[in-house]
Amino acid sequence: MPRSKKGKRGGNSSSKGSLRQEVLQLQLSKTALSRAGRNGVRGESGVSDDDLASDIVSHCSSASESASVIEEGTGEVVDEQTAQEETEDKLKQCIDNLMDKSAKTRLAALESLRLGFSSRVLYEFLLERHFTICDCLERSLRKGGGEEQAAAATVCALLCMQLGGGVEGEEGFKMLRPILSSILIDSCASLSARQSCARALGMCCYVSASDDAEDLIKSLGHLESVFVGAYPLGDGTLPAVKAGTPALHSAALQSWALLCTLCPASRINTILNHHLPRLHACLESSEVNFRIAVGETIALLYELGRDIDQEFEYEDCDALCDSLKSLATDGNKHRAKNDRRKQRSIFREVLHYIENEDFTEEKIQFGIEAIYIDGWMRHRIYDAFKEVLESGVRHHLQFNPLLRDIFGLGPPLIMDASVKASRISRTERHLFNSAAFKARTKLRNKVRDKRADVM
Repeated sequence: MPRSKKGKRGGNSSSKGSLRQEVLQLQLSKTALSRAGRNGVRGESGVSDDDLASDIVSHCSSASESASVIEEGTGEVVDEQTAQEETEDKLKQCIDNLMDKSAKTRLAALESLRLGFSSRVLYEFLLERHFTICDCLERSLRKGGGEEQAAAATVCALLCMQLGGGVEGEEGFKMLRPILSSILIDSCASLSARQSCARALGMCCYVSASDDAEDLIKSLGHLESVFVGAYPLGDGTLPAVKAGTPALHSAALQSWALLCTLCPASRINTILNHHLPRLHACLESSEVNFRIAVGETIALLYELGRDIDQEFEYEDCDALCDSLKSLATDGNKHRAKNDRRKQRSIFREVLHYIENEDFTEEKIQFGIEAIYIDGWMRHRIYDAFKEVLESGVRHHLQFNPLLRDIFGLGPPLIMDASVKASRISRTERHLFNSAAFKARTKLRNKVRDKRADVM
């Protein structure tokens, strides 16, 4: 849990005391109003679904501010526990609403859960409720419309992220993987639902099944079966696809690339031989976001290849570099200006990495800490979490043990004056983060080797 900053003792104690009283009165009033509206909660309550979602956002976004109200002299948190209890009460209501007969009520509940799960770390709260939530999510995925399926799939990813890589997360993934996969490969399902399921399947498998070769193989296969629909036909031309499909292909390809970081060396070699030539051809796609996803995946596969063999090189590397140079300098006026700028920037990075192994490092700051994105694997992993958590990614980097383990940050920091006084330099942080990530990569490589016989 975030720790609040202790206020200075002394000073104008009377003004601080009155301010504290006003804050407490406001909080009590808000609590009374909130509880007064919770009569008959199943879609017929006095509180609308929109109000409930709004309250979740309000409580989650103000949690860190609430935690800063401290009882002078004792150092006890005045407001944090109340805010936590109110947030959990509202989340309980949302979980109940997932079983409502009204599709609108269920959809509002899913949106509120998405906001709550992305804004706070709720492991203890979810530990005793994850079976109920998984059951409700499975029902929404099986029986809901396209919008409800898309929302439920996103909550699946957030739930696995909250539960981490332990037994609870694995149980949840094994329960949800079949229906996520079924919707993903169903050509009659809503495109938005399939896209959301592609992202959820990749994230849930990455978090919860990194040691399970069978689940990893099945998830890779289902994702691959979707994006190969963009691969060139027998005559070398790219297929015509209906509107919205390139976004699905991009989501499936990016989730597949995320899971490739878990594969053993033998599997990587097969992937490189089969997919690099076809991905190279997909750089001619007319869809800018799909081209960018393809370029980043090519760079990630190159990094995986060099991780196995430092001398790795794609057999048609010269032609690939020519294609990348063309995209890095693309000035076609029929493309939007922002699309051209984004494409040129990314393909310059991809080209520099393939030619010289250069990567422009990116610093992600959160609190007094930072992580450094210094490679394509790390880039894909961070982007995958950011796509699901959105604005909550920095909060989870600070407090979620799963993300802190993945990025080599160690246990969450306890914020106090001594920690602030002993800030390490940027170079020291960078070296520590890089060393921790490399150590984790080596550990994963050992797991890859254990899977090699199975895969």
